[in-house]
Amino acid sequence: MFGLLGKKSSTVLGVDISSSSVKLLELSRQGSRFKVESHAVEPLPANAVVEKNITDAEAVGEAIKRVVSKARTGVKLAAVAVSGSAVITKVIQMNSGLNEFEMEDQIALEADQYIPYPLDEVAIDFEVQGASESNPDQVDVLLAACRRENVEVRESALDIAGLDAKIVDVEAYALERAYSLIESQLEGHGEELVVAIVDVGATMTTLSVLAGGKTVYTREQIFGGKQLTEEIQRRYGLSVEEAGLAKKQGGLPDDYESEVLEPFREAVVQQVARALQFFFGASQYNAVDYVILAGGTASIPRLADMVEEKTATTTIVANPFSDMAVGSRVNASALANDAPSLMIACGLAMRSFD
Repeated sequence: MFGLLGKKSSTVLGVDISSSSVKLLELSRQGSRFKVESHAVEPLPANAVVEKNITDAEAVGEAIKRVVSKARTGVKLAAVAVSGSAVITKVIQMNSGLNEFEMEDQIALEADQYIPYPLDEVAIDFEVQGASESNPDQVDVLLAACRRENVEVRESALDIAGLDAKIVDVEAYALERAYSLIESQLEGHGEELVVAIVDVGATMTTLSVLAGGKTVYTREQIFGGKQLTEEIQRRYGLSVEEAGLAKKQGGLPDDYESEVLEPFREAVVQQVARALQFFFGASQYNAVDYVILAGGTASIPRLADMVEEKTATTTIVANPFSDMAVGSRVNASALANDAPSLMIACGLAMRSFD
């Protein structure tokens, strides 16, 4: 997206910059089967990214440099994403006889009709979606616009790490791509399934509802795994680093499960149920076929069962790698542990095969 959508078929690294970490994924493909070639995750310093906005490009760039070295990859091209809330998208109709350059010229002339920002502050891209249902002489064109600074700060962070931003995508589209790998695991796939993907990140929870594989609704709310880390810190007098490690590796006192983890699990379940109620209230839908839990918090034991019970909807933990081969440079158990939080990195890495 955003004028960087090169015609390509060279490998790009999927680099997902979230508020707590940088996640890297490299894929290859033989026939129709994907293979994970490299993978690494590197924590970010506090407040380097705040609610999906990069506030310290230098710190993020250094973290990307470390994650590339950890992954032992030689690839220098990357795909990154901007979050949905930073992007305006609109489907417009255009004459089907126009070539790409003519479309670009026309969009440049008419963009101010669709975009509420000064055009010199905006990065714009478009993608032809196919013939328009309402008029056979026209095509539907997806227009995406984002403040230029959102794109440039990601490019400069990659640049610090010695990587070239080949593609700047939108998180929602990366998620759709990764979901296409999970859809085949669901009963009833091939039908028009309505699926809620709930990504519980460190500070933000994003509900994305997909119907027939396309996003029909997105909502972000401030809530995440950081709340659990902070409660561990407070209760047991640990530093941020110690609390984060204990959360993953265990070794906390006996009351942790009942006094800290269980209330947090219940809070997550309430957040998921409330997000779904907002969706039902704002749309023509009153049920979803599946809930898919993503993000670092998704792997907490029993969480999926509790969500399933509360929402009366089959709930699974996201794993886009279940049908993939794993390369020799990849730690398979680390990949399995990180899988739920690698949906966006995976969707970005899949851009290698456009």
